[in-house]
Amino acid sequence: MRFLSFFICITSALADPPINPNIGHNHHHHRHGEKHETIAPTPARFATSRKSTAELALPNEKAAFTFIVYGDRTGGPPEGVSVLADAVRDTNLLEPDFVMTVGDLINGYSNEEVWMTQMKEYKSIMNELACPWFPVAGNHDIYWRGKDKSKKPEGEMEAAYEMHFGPLWYAFEHKKSWFIVLYSDEGDPKTGEKTFGKPAAQKMSPEQFSWLDQTLTKAKGAEHVFLFLHHPRWLGRGYGDDWDKVHKRLADAGNVSAVFAGHIHTMRYDGPKDGIEYVTLATTGGGQSSSIPQAGYLHHYDIVTVREGRISLAAVPVGEVLDVREITGELISQVNKVKRSPVKFSPPLALKNNEKGQHKISITLNNPSDRSVTTVVSSSNASSGFHCQPDHHHATLEPGDTKEFSFDLSWDAHLTKGNFSAPSFHIDSEYLAKGFAYEIPRRTIPVPLNLELTRKDDLPNGAVRFNGTNAALSIPSNRFKIKKELTLECRFKANTFAGRTGLVTKTENSGYGIFISDGRPDFSVSLDGKYLSATASSSLLKTDQWHTLAGVYDGREVRLYLDGKLIASALGKGKFKDNKLPMIIGADVDQQGQPTSFFNGSIDHVSLTPKALYSGKTHAVTKERKEAIIDLQLNENIGPWHPDASGSKAHAMAIGGVTVEIIK
Repeated sequence: MRFLSFFICITSALADPPINPNIGHNHHHHRHGEKHETIAPTPARFATSRKSTAELALPNEKAAFTFIVYGDRTGGPPEGVSVLADAVRDTNLLEPDFVMTVGDLINGYSNEEVWMTQMKEYKSIMNELACPWFPVAGNHDIYWRGKDKSKKPEGEMEAAYEMHFGPLWYAFEHKKSWFIVLYSDEGDPKTGEKTFGKPAAQKMSPEQFSWLDQTLTKAKGAEHVFLFLHHPRWLGRGYGDDWDKVHKRLADAGNVSAVFAGHIHTMRYDGPKDGIEYVTLATTGGGQSSSIPQAGYLHHYDIVTVREGRISLAAVPVGEVLDVREITGELISQVNKVKRSPVKFSPPLALKNNEKGQHKISITLNNPSDRSVTTVVSSSNASSGFHCQPDHHHATLEPGDTKEFSFDLSWDAHLTKGNFSAPSFHIDSEYLAKGFAYEIPRRTIPVPLNLELTRKDDLPNGAVRFNGTNAALSIPSNRFKIKKELTLECRFKANTFAGRTGLVTKTENSGYGIFISDGRPDFSVSLDGKYLSATASSSLLKTDQWHTLAGVYDGREVRLYLDGKLIASALGKGKFKDNKLPMIIGADVDQQGQPTSFFNGSIDHVSLTPKALYSGKTHAVTKERKEAIIDLQLNENIGPWHPDASGSKAHAMAIGGVTVEIIK
């Protein structure tokens, strides 16, 4: 998945701060440092033709700049250079002043010929940066590992590095800040051995110490000083304690703000210590397990914003920066075409409870966009009892292409005896724009079912319990149709009445439904785009008591009956307007066909009849509905379905935590 979250602190005088800041946001809501300095608006910097009592504070005009730091490139597969290239692409969109590295630029550990090839590859990618970049030497860049040890160069690859990358240690000044690069692989001064596992080989030479002292003196008047090296020697371990001498010099200087290193291939923050922040980067193309990406095991780069007296640090996953200029109306149109392209299944799956079976199904996709689309079609039912062969197909669809994917489904007889789910497939696609692959949100498409559910006649009387938070039943609208007249009935017992509550609904600027908001029954039907409603004059319903509500529309009048007695009616004519949304039991329905405004209690019967059954002030309450097109006797479930007895196969599917209970 490609995703990027920017966390921005905004200082504004538009409104007072919220009483409860960061509601719904429990990650990165802390702010490091004080708010930015602002100044009052002046005629020279602020203009308007409007009068307002609110004063908008202006940002301070003091200089600020940003630079980016790349992590290790090495230790991973050769295709890690593609990650580095993505980082370069991101960086060019962000346009920092320059890019720093922390070493291990190439895989190295080789002879001169291989080293030269890898060096040229790395530099060719980095030279695509719009800004300057600065190297740091790491062990992979320096250690020589040729077969003939007699040919090992003195200093291993140090001379080649300084010829093609730059000095092993150096410093430069930029906008009142100094940037110091150290070399952490000088090796054992006695034996010359280069290794990062022995303290004797992880010491800084007197020559480099002397140069560092001189450079810190030169940078004495700088606002900030930043250091870069490959090995995070402050961690101790095999590095020994030589860094203590370095740290003392940095602390005594008084203006060193941060030290950056790499090597360990995971992000780590240590500090601040004596005012110095110690930052270790993970990788920018290097070997990475990605086991816990949000905890620092990932490909990333750090963005450092430098202001007078403060710096900010942010890590950005590689490849997550979007090009604003690329998100055109045409691009949006094309990716939406892919997102909305139809998925066709054939033939529908015939499924009978308590019977095993096999089924060959084909899934047809097309690419209606103007560019190539990569697609993976995979079974989402690995643990549901359905067996799918193969488990996935993948393909690239060129513009206008249509492709068919075939799967073999099988299942055992025991599958439908218990709690099982309908088979479905995931559709994962990427729209391949120029230079970037835009991921289309995953679509999970259920296989069309032709359900033959055999009901049991000897079951005890039961009901479905709804929890009032996420539970409902859903019936697809293609299983039933109302042309004009209707009778909608429901028997229920509520635990509570609180606010807007749907009981049996198909209402979203059209359709019909029964509501019991705050215990006050209402039945509404959409006519000419407006609702004609029969609403009780008060809250007539009682908790912990079984009630039956029946809503009737006969083409001229809506009527609402409670326990067989007429409690409300309204006259009205107009064209009946239905919709394609599912019927939701135990909640209202939203525009996406999902439940909302949930009911808390039990329902033991729902029926829908395409005619007006009652016309008087009373009627006999009964469950016998010979002409019903929905007839749910809610005393059993077969998997997620609650069988319909009407013959319409309008089986209701459970959403959320519904349970079947026995009514005593």
